[in-house]
Amino acid sequence: MPAIYNGNVYIGSYDAFLYAIDMETRELVWRFKAGDFIFSGPAIDEKNGIVYFGSKDSYIYAVSARDGKEIWRFKTMDEIMSFPTLYNGKLLIGSLDGYLYCIDAYSGREEWRFKTGGEIVQRFELPVANGMIYFCSFDNYLYALTLDGKEVWRFQLGKYGSSGVPALYKGVLYHGDREGIFYAIEANSGKEVWRFYASKKPISQKPLIFNEKVYFGSDDCNLYCLDLNGNEMWRFKTEGIVGVPPVVYKNMLLVASFDCHVYAIDLVTREEIWRFATSTMQQSYFPPAYEAWETKVKTDTHKEEMEEGKEDKYARSLAMGEFDSYKAKSEYAMKSEYTSKSEYK
Repeated sequence: MPAIYNGNVYIGSYDAFLYAIDMETRELVWRFKAGDFIFSGPAIDEKNGIVYFGSKDSYIYAVSARDGKEIWRFKTMDEIMSFPTLYNGKLLIGSLDGYLYCIDAYSGREEWRFKTGGEIVQRFELPVANGMIYFCSFDNYLYALTLDGKEVWRFQLGKYGSSGVPALYKGVLYHGDREGIFYAIEANSGKEVWRFYASKKPISQKPLIFNEKVYFGSDDCNLYCLDLNGNEMWRFKTEGIVGVPPVVYKNMLLVASFDCHVYAIDLVTREEIWRFATSTMQQSYFPPAYEAWETKVKTDTHKEEMEEGKEDKYARSLAMGEFDSYKAKSEYAMKSEYTSKSEYK
């Protein structure tokens, strides 16, 4: 997911580059080469002009937002497919090595790490509130940690883990797992408030809370609307996975689906207002409301195969499920260490 700062849009790519593009001229400002795929969007320290992101090469990077020069990098023990979270000068990010890392955002020095029993794939910014951090792991637990990395509680999710991120609202965490169960959990105690059974398909996103209602999409192709007591208000059916959070704009709920359409739904009548077809070849993604143009970056194209098995789709490779269909080759893919910064620039 792209980030916007100081007139530029910043976005990572499967070609291993982080791009800075001028929003008005649509021209490339700079690009920074990592060692392998960049799966998640960057986080930006707007006060200091620093862009943070992780890569499949197992590194976390900090680069200058102005010119793309590297400030520091930090190596984990496995691939990074998580969105970085900035909080009070600390960078929080998970790795497929099972650790949640807390790194000093300015020096790149590790503050602490917390070990879970599975891969961590956090697709969105983590909620941090009341002195606690909330995140999930593929060991099937939702965790609450203090800001110094001490566990407060853990909540057991379904047996297939989670690649989503909980939403925090009025002291309650709202979160769906890959078994198709949506939970409401007390943020302070970790006690279950209620659960809603959507389907047996994964829920792998961050819910939207708006006007005392909870909205989330599912791999069963539905967008769900629940009240805060866990009762279904309505659902909207698409023809593809609803894998990113919806966006509210005026009186509309804007929803993207893997059926290659963006939908506008009336929040009052719940009826479809319009739909926009993206492409029969490209899965749709709904950008933030400020995006008013598009630009193309030339790279190799690769055929995407979306084949799902039965139980084997929930094996260790599950954490890679949304990304492993892309097989772009990288000259750095087999390197686990760099001997100098110039090797991968």
